[in-house]
This record gives sequence, C-alpha cells and structure tokens, in this order.
Amino acid sequence: MSKREPAMIFIFITLLIDVIGFGIIIPVIPKLITELTGGTLSDASVYGGWLMFSFATMQFLFSPIFGGLSDKYGRRPVLLLSLFGFGIDYMLLALSPNIGWLFVGRIFAGITGASFTTATAYIADISTPDKRAQNFGMIGAAFGLGFIIGPVIGGLLGQFGSRIPFYASAVITLVNWLYGYFVLPESLSKENRRPFDWKRANPVGSLMQLKKYPIISGLVISLVCVYIAAHSVQSTWSYFTMEQFKWSEGMVGYSLGVVGILVAFVQGFLIRFTTPKLGPKNSVYIGLALYTLGLILFAFANQSWMMFAFLIPYCLGGVAGPALQGIMSNQVPDNEQGELQGALTSLISITSIVGPPLMTNLFSYYTAPVQGFYFPGAPFMAGAMFMLISLLFAMRTLKRTGVK
Repeated sequence: MSKREPAMIFIFITLLIDVIGFGIIIPVIPKLITELTGGTLSDASVYGGWLMFSFATMQFLFSPIFGGLSDKYGRRPVLLLSLFGFGIDYMLLALSPNIGWLFVGRIFAGITGASFTTATAYIADISTPDKRAQNFGMIGAAFGLGFIIGPVIGGLLGQFGSRIPFYASAVITLVNWLYGYFVLPESLSKENRRPFDWKRANPVGSLMQLKKYPIISGLVISLVCVYIAAHSVQSTWSYFTMEQFKWSEGMVGYSLGVVGILVAFVQGFLIRFTTPKLGPKNSVYIGLALYTLGLILFAFANQSWMMFAFLIPYCLGGVAGPALQGIMSNQVPDNEQGELQGALTSLISITSIVGPPLMTNLFSYYTAPVQGFYFPGAPFMAGAMFMLISLLFAMRTLKRTGVK
C-alpha cells in the first residue's frame, strides 16, 4: 500500500464522520424552528433559508483565509480547527433558548467551517493529476455514505425530541476531531508551502487569482449556477416533502438515506469507470443534463414513490462535479491548491448566500395560504433553469479548450 492510500482512507473517514454529524440534524431542523418561533412550516422554511445565509456569508469571508493558512501551515491544523468549531456549533444549537441562538451557532460554524475546503486541498496534495477527478469523488462518496447514516439516525432520534440529534452531532463531531488529532497525517510537504498573503487571503483577492487560469475563470459561471441549483434540493427537501406528502421526520431521514446510497454509488464507484470512459468534458455535459432532468421531475412529483424514482437521474448527475473539479485542479500548481479550493469555497458560499433565501422564499410564497397559485415544486423548476444555464456555459468554455 502506497503512502497515498492510507492518507485517502484517513481523510475519507474524517469527512464521513463530519457529514454524519451534519446529516443527523437535517430532518429535525424544521421542527426545531417551528418550536422556537411558533410559526407554520412555510414560515420555518424562510428562517431555514436565512440560517443557511448566515453560515454561507461567514464561509465566504473566512474560507480564503483558512485556505491561505493551510497553504502556509499545512492542512492538518486547519482541518482540526474546523472540526472543533463544528462541535461547538452543534452544542450551541442544542442549547438554543430562542431563534437568535440558532443564528449565533451558524455564524460561529461559518467562521471556522473550512473542513471541506481543506479536505479538497488535502486530496489534491496526495493525488496525481490523472487521478484527481476520481479521488475528488471520494468527497462525494463520504458525503453519500454520511447521508445514508446521518439523516436516518437524526430521524430516529428526532422522535425523542427535536434537540437530541444536535447533542448526538456534537458528540460525533468532537470524536471526529479527536480521531483526526491522533491519526490524520499532514499532506502538504514543507517545500510546497507558500507565505501567507492578506491580499490573496480575502474573498475578492482569492477570486481575482482565478483570472490567471483561463479555463477556471471560464467555468466559474457554470459552477456558480450548479451550486445555486443544488440549493433547490438542499434547502427545501425537508420542507417540500413534509408539505407535499406529509412526511414525518423519520421518513425525511430515510429518504435522505436513499440519497446517500445513490450519491455514494455514483461518486465512490461509478465515476471510476465513467470518467475514464467518457472523459472529463463529456462527464460534465451528461451530468448537468441529468441534474436538469431530475429537478424537473421533482417539481411535478405528486406521490411519495416518485421522489425516490426521480432521485436516480438526479443523483446520476453527480458524475459532473468531480470531473469539473478535476479540470480546474489540473490547471493549478501544487503550492496553490489550498488557495484554489479556498476561492472555490468562496464561490460556493456566494451561491449559499443567494440560493437558500431564493429557494426557501419561493417555497414559502407558493405554499402560503394567501397565495392563489399553489406550487410547492417551484424551487425545483428554478433549480432546473440554473442547471440548464450551467450546461450552456460549460459547453461554451470547454469547446474552446483542449480538455477531452
């Protein structure tokens, strides 16, 4: 076994536990918000969107800083700080006496929450250029497996109280922090480190650095549209299924477990065959087209079984993400991978500033009792339009490059 293989196992387990902790709380967020505010599910969806907005705003401001710090001091200390911050966040959420404390917890997590940014740079450090797309798929596989386990546990624990899953998340995240402290090795060699520069370690400076790489700057719009579209599912799945099909917290958890199985299969297994066979460019095209189809189908689902059936084309769209990341990462030298991932996380954070309020307010507007036109699937239709725009921009950019 080469040195890269155990390192991949370590980072995979670290991310897996991180996602389980996050997944546990998803099914009960709507219930906790309604308890704290006394409002309806439609009202809770708006609060949920603004909570994600608060987290994303902090991520946008601080991800480039942590990306730059990881390029100077290494990935390990930054990743450990991030995991510790998430553990504190979950404790704050569990103990929240009012809705304001939920916002405090999310802001704190947004400041320290650089786990996926640093993990992506970590994987780039230990991957050869031809294996990066496949290894980035390990992030998706960890995400998928975490969503098999986390939401199912959250749905079950939620039956004993809306705060119990938050305590469970705090415990599992802090255990993950301890695991990383004793087991996770450093991936960035000292000769590949660079000085920390405040001009580059800010959202604007970090994004401006992307201009140096024409392919990356050309794919920025495509990437932004993908992540805005994804929030039509991420931000409204629990609210939509509870409203449209009267699902319980447990059922929401089981459905997200199915999402996790499909994502883990696609990104942990399938892309190891599709990416070499199709090539990165065609993987992007086909994946974005499948994402678009899946979102349109979600929008018009009127029976529970349809949501499970329509997850198949939607999750198969996951072949696009690792291919897109691989194309971008291969344009950047080793000592700037942390900066690249910090800049991309800032971009994702911008979409998380825009996406959740947009999608949850669409859901709230089209499910409000005073609204004449009832259409809870409106966020999914908006997401499909963003995915289609992403596909068009990706085709325009990649046709002018040598990427196959």
